[in-house]
Amino acid sequence: MMPLDEALRRIFANIGAPRAEMVALADAAGRVLAAPLAAGHSQPPFDASAMDGYAVRAADVAPGRTLRLIGTSQAGQRFSGMMSPGQCVRIFTGAPLPIGSDTVIMQEEATARGAEIAFEAVPPVGQNVRRRGSVFADGEALLPAGTLLTPARLTLAASANRARVTVARRPRIALLATGDELVQPGAPLGPDQIVSSNGFGLRAILAPLAEEVLDLGIVGDDLELLVAKLRHVLGTGIDVLLTTGGASVGERDFMQDALRSLGVELDFWKIAMRPGKPLMFGKHGNTLIFGLPGNPVSALVTGMVVVAPALRQWAGQLEPLGPRLRLPLAAALPANGNRRHFLRARLEPAPGGSSVLPFPDTDSGQVAVLAAADGLVIQLEDDPGMPAGAAIDFIPL
Repeated sequence: MMPLDEALRRIFANIGAPRAEMVALADAAGRVLAAPLAAGHSQPPFDASAMDGYAVRAADVAPGRTLRLIGTSQAGQRFSGMMSPGQCVRIFTGAPLPIGSDTVIMQEEATARGAEIAFEAVPPVGQNVRRRGSVFADGEALLPAGTLLTPARLTLAASANRARVTVARRPRIALLATGDELVQPGAPLGPDQIVSSNGFGLRAILAPLAEEVLDLGIVGDDLELLVAKLRHVLGTGIDVLLTTGGASVGERDFMQDALRSLGVELDFWKIAMRPGKPLMFGKHGNTLIFGLPGNPVSALVTGMVVVAPALRQWAGQLEPLGPRLRLPLAAALPANGNRRHFLRARLEPAPGGSSVLPFPDTDSGQVAVLAAADGLVIQLEDDPGMPAGAAIDFIPL
């Protein structure tokens, strides 16, 4: 069995540099930058008020002294004149600072008697002023290539006056289930049949990382039919093919033979993780091929732990493994064997934050347990066991 880290290294080595495309900012949510993002102007583009109040010269302010109000500056409509000593301007949040002023005093600290304005205390110079370029300067590098465009980063890009961004092209992915026993959800079940469920969970994992996810349905346990289906799929130039089922060594597990007959170069089969040991990876031309186990939990866990990181690597994402947390265990964890174990777990309240409680049922068919989980606890190979309170890595779902 191949160690998980080595398997990921070999998968990543088969993935080329990201291919770039330009998209409108409105269509860029969840995409990954293929080129650095630089500011198209300075933000703020002028010295601006951070408060509703009065723009003054700090040197003019003294307790008991009044300044004469000569106008108003508001967002989108600045005060067009110039302030002279002894004067002030009513100003609102975000409005340009009038020429001649250097400070803003909030309105709660002012007393107005008509056009005569008095203030309670002498302010420091620059109080409540957002200086031009204090957020970012024109041409400043804001986000590096490989950055995932989250809502906050999209807001930053828009503030930088970028209507379009350069992102990595996403792959086209095909899903294919195999097995005589499988029927689609909603179909009548025969006495020896089960519902095909893997594609729905896998699609949910992969869709945010893909240009398109095609569901190719179910192929029975027939070598000729499987070869014909795979030949057609590989002829379409699909970027990534995921198969589920038929990856083991039973008499009716034909996936390896079918792929090899079509010239697929299998890099490895069997990986030291649980669930998910019978996982294949190979390549046909530029198409990446993952043969996932058929058990629902195994298919979903390998999708999260192996396939999703490969797709993030495809996009050049800076952290292809995805988000991970370091949290304390809510209960002791028994010793582990020679495979990395991804235990289904739920979050529990704990002093100062959260802890994680692994579910005791680790059967790879227990999809209900996975559905109840908040994430996966990562127990390393040959771990001797861990007491409650020990810190462990956790993949949030």
